[in-house]
Amino acid sequence: MELEEGDVVLCTVEKIQKTIVFVKIHGFGKELEGSIITSEIAPGRIRNIRDYVVPNKKIVCKILRISGDRIELSLRRVTKKEKKEVIDEFNQEKSYISILKSILGEKAKEKVKEIEKKQRVYDFLNESKEDSKKLEKLLGKKDAEKVLKILKAQKSKKSILKKEFQMSSSKPDGIKIIKKLLGAIKEAKITYLSAGKYTISKESEDLKKADQELEEIFNKISKDSKKLGIEFKIKEK
Repeated sequence: MELEEGDVVLCTVEKIQKTIVFVKIHGFGKELEGSIITSEIAPGRIRNIRDYVVPNKKIVCKILRISGDRIELSLRRVTKKEKKEVIDEFNQEKSYISILKSILGEKAKEKVKEIEKKQRVYDFLNESKEDSKKLEKLLGKKDAEKVLKILKAQKSKKSILKKEFQMSSSKPDGIKIIKKLLGAIKEAKITYLSAGKYTISKESEDLKKADQELEEIFNKISKDSKKLGIEFKIKEK
């Protein structure tokens, strides 16, 4: 799995040298190192960099630039939602690796390395719940069935993704048009807040997928709103 600019990754702080923080990036099958300059640690003036980062602390960062072996990161540009997603996925991946160890014993380490050459263990096993072919090829049918049995017995934690937006119209029947437009949305829950303000929410085990689905709904609302002369605006965080 190759890293790209804009990716959000889990890191461990290795050392702090003057105004630069050096970190180890997790989850990509090889030792990757990155660096964070002081201005990307936190907004505003930083009096003591160790108020934010200390050696061995795990932090979630966003990739700004990749130049050869140099990976430049930002801590301050990561949103709370992105941080939670990465931490949740990291904890779930640890659970998945423990399952592999319980079934495969000493072979687990080798199999994890094979998986990580192409993708994260988290993504691989989540995909295997839907299509077990790659898992059976990697582990053999018998062990694959044992792993899947445990995976499917686990209760996946669902989270709610919520976004706020505004809709308004100067037309006499504007409210009626907006209600009809929003009433056609069945894939997510729409809640009226006040005077043209609404929230859209979706419960899912996969927040990234839910975010993509909400974006698709917003795109549809935006297109329909333009056709009907309705003002539509997504509230930025």
